[in-house]
Amino acid sequence: MTMSKRFAAFFFALFMLALAACSSTPQQASTGQIIDDSVITTKVKAAIFEEPNLKSMQISVETYKGIVQLSGFVNSSAVSLKAAEVTRKVEGVKGVKNSLVVKQ
Repeated sequence: MTMSKRFAAFFFALFMLALAACSSTPQQASTGQIIDDSVITTKVKAAIFEEPNLKSMQISVETYKGIVQLSGFVNSSAVSLKAAEVTRKVEGVKGVKNSLVVKQ
C-alpha cells in the first residue's frame, strides 16, 4: 500500500468516526437536533411574548428533540392552557409538556 493510500484510508476512518460521534442516541441529541431545539425555543418564546395575555408572565421554555416544556408560575389555568396552545402552533413543535403552576 502506498503512502498516499494509507493517508487517504486514515482520513476516511477519521471522517467516519467523526460522523458517528455526531449521531444521536436515545439519551443524547445530535448537534443538528440541539440547533433545531434552540430555534424552536426561540420561536416559542417569541410567540408567547407576542400574545397579549402571556407577555408579562414568567414562563420558562426548554426544548428537547422537538418536545417543548413550559414551566413557571401563571395567574390562572386559562393562561396555562393558552400558553400550551400558542406553543403547539409553533412550527417544529412535536409535543408540549405543560408544567406551569397556577399561583394561589
